[in-house]
Amino acid sequence: MAKSSRARFGERASLIPFFSLLALLILATLLCIFGWTTPLKNAQGERIRLKGAQEMRYGTDIRGGVEAVFAPHNFDVKPSPEQLDAAAKVLNFRLDKLQILDRELTTSPSAGRLILRFPWRSDETEFKPETALKELGEMAYLTFRKPDGTVAIDGSDVEEASVVLDQRTNTPVVALKLKEEGAQKFADVTGELVGKPLAIYLDETMLSAPVVRDRITGGAATIQRENMTSEEAFDLASKINGGALPFALKPISSSSLSPKLGQNSLHLMTLAGAISFILICIYMVVFYRLPGFIGCISLTAQLVGVLLAISLPQQTLTLQGIAGIILSIGMGVDANIIISSRIKEEARKGLTLPSFLHNGFTKAFSSVMDSNVTVAIAAIVLMFFGSGTILSFAYSLLAGVILNGITGVWMTRKMIASLTKIEALRKPYLYGARRNA
Repeated sequence: MAKSSRARFGERASLIPFFSLLALLILATLLCIFGWTTPLKNAQGERIRLKGAQEMRYGTDIRGGVEAVFAPHNFDVKPSPEQLDAAAKVLNFRLDKLQILDRELTTSPSAGRLILRFPWRSDETEFKPETALKELGEMAYLTFRKPDGTVAIDGSDVEEASVVLDQRTNTPVVALKLKEEGAQKFADVTGELVGKPLAIYLDETMLSAPVVRDRITGGAATIQRENMTSEEAFDLASKINGGALPFALKPISSSSLSPKLGQNSLHLMTLAGAISFILICIYMVVFYRLPGFIGCISLTAQLVGVLLAISLPQQTLTLQGIAGIILSIGMGVDANIIISSRIKEEARKGLTLPSFLHNGFTKAFSSVMDSNVTVAIAAIVLMFFGSGTILSFAYSLLAGVILNGITGVWMTRKMIASLTKIEALRKPYLYGARRNA
């Protein structure tokens, strides 16, 4: 065991991995702090900017946002509660796709209104509600598209969608009922696409792509998919109904929201986090010496990575998202302490440097990975079933756990192995052994 370890921690060690990883961390930290405007351009001809932590999109509790009241547009009667619920379902779906995770959406059936509260974009400085509402775009545009992307019918041709049980298989399917004009269009397109998919889109997101089996006449059809659950069927039917509403949603009033935690809350949270991080690093260096120092570097890399994972795609950072970051960093601290403790225990047994480093990492690996894998599974489940602030928490937690596996295990091991090339850093005392060992 010691012989195989020596190739990894001893004679063949090189300083290149340490300085390469350190340089990469410095570059990532600079990107996290300042962002970067790339030479590449988007469809509008503007240079693509990679946004740093200072340009994050914060939730309404932290930075404030917009409150808007939506009402049916060009609709003569008051919408039913079912129609409002369907519209809310579509709007929540769209908000998730826009990464607007901190929001509050309520319906008012008595007034036939939808009330939405959501945060400002990171690049908004004038805080005009009317400008912010443009981000939401037009409401619930439903289309049925051919394989070449051509729109065959749209939401105005659909009367309703409902969930029924297939009499042959006893499984849930979505029953589609079309208006008279839409029924003729549907018959034409299904006759053309027998054996091919007819995709259903809500905005630019594909909801389903059922394969046409026969030409469908009469204005009634079913959408079925293998292993479709009742929840999935109701979800698809609700989104189709949302896109098939006989009205468009129009904001009739809007106003600015003040941050619930106050203007200084983000500064205070950042200060508290920085102080806590410094105290943790002091503790690790004092008690675990060189492995503790390397652990502080890996924790810094994990923190920078999580912040970039949120700021680059412009995920909304909510209070729940901050909780996810704190939990993942706590797991990173735990991982580095476990590794450093195992190395310290092995070093005090009087083993050689390659042996106690190899044994320490080997004994710590299973504990660290088991905890990370179980938490990652929980985060994935929350992302799959969650929405809004739950999605924010799950995303930040999953990003932190993945980075913990990379930085807390792989990066720590590579950097310690690299530093063993320096003779002055090969003393067992620096890894936790007693001075007389």
